[in-house]
Amino acid sequence: MRGMLSPSLMCADALNLQTELETLESLGVPFIHLDFMDNHFVPNITLDTALIRKVKTVLHGMRRDIHIMAYKPEQYFEPMDIGEGDIVAVHYEACDDLHATVAAVRERGASPFIAISPDTEPEVLKDYLDEIDGVLVMTVYPGFAGRPMVEGSFEKIAAVRSLIDAHRPGLLLEVDGHVSWDFCKTMRERGGDMFVAGSSSIYQKGLDIKEAVARMNELIK
Repeated sequence: MRGMLSPSLMCADALNLQTELETLESLGVPFIHLDFMDNHFVPNITLDTALIRKVKTVLHGMRRDIHIMAYKPEQYFEPMDIGEGDIVAVHYEACDDLHATVAAVRERGASPFIAISPDTEPEVLKDYLDEIDGVLVMTVYPGFAGRPMVEGSFEKIAAVRSLIDAHRPGLLLEVDGHVSWDFCKTMRERGGDMFVAGSSSIYQKGLDIKEAVARMNELIK
């Protein structure tokens, strides 16, 4: 399986989001990464539920890859119109009953992922691997774009890959955080399948988005 790109909309030109989406779709990009933050689980607010819901109405082939960095994430499923074709990552650290939250994503027809922050050990995933479609590994502390990669992140990606392959081969491993030109190839080699690209790669200032997407696809192939 080729590596897959999921550009982060929070890093795009805020005044031209629909144009950005149309360009990415025309380039065959499979996912668009949508970050939602509640200013409690992380100290920031990004894309709101209304915008995330609206994005669904303008996509034709690209899938929403929704990353909810918020406590009690299930309260946002209806406002975001979570449904078939969506990927929804909820944080292990933010859920009162993770089994129930994962089931609620599945009941809406979406693909549940569990996200883990840098300080969370991969072993916590063992009890959930039969219930999910993928794992999102944060290689930066969540909350803001452009943060440096946390030391040991390559090893953590490899550890999650080993855990998946031992218990549920076929689950997707998504990498989110400083997916840069310098690091993305190693992230792929360590076992990443999906890559959230933002300010350290395809949305770097001055880069042509078409050339940047082509370059990233080559590095994560």
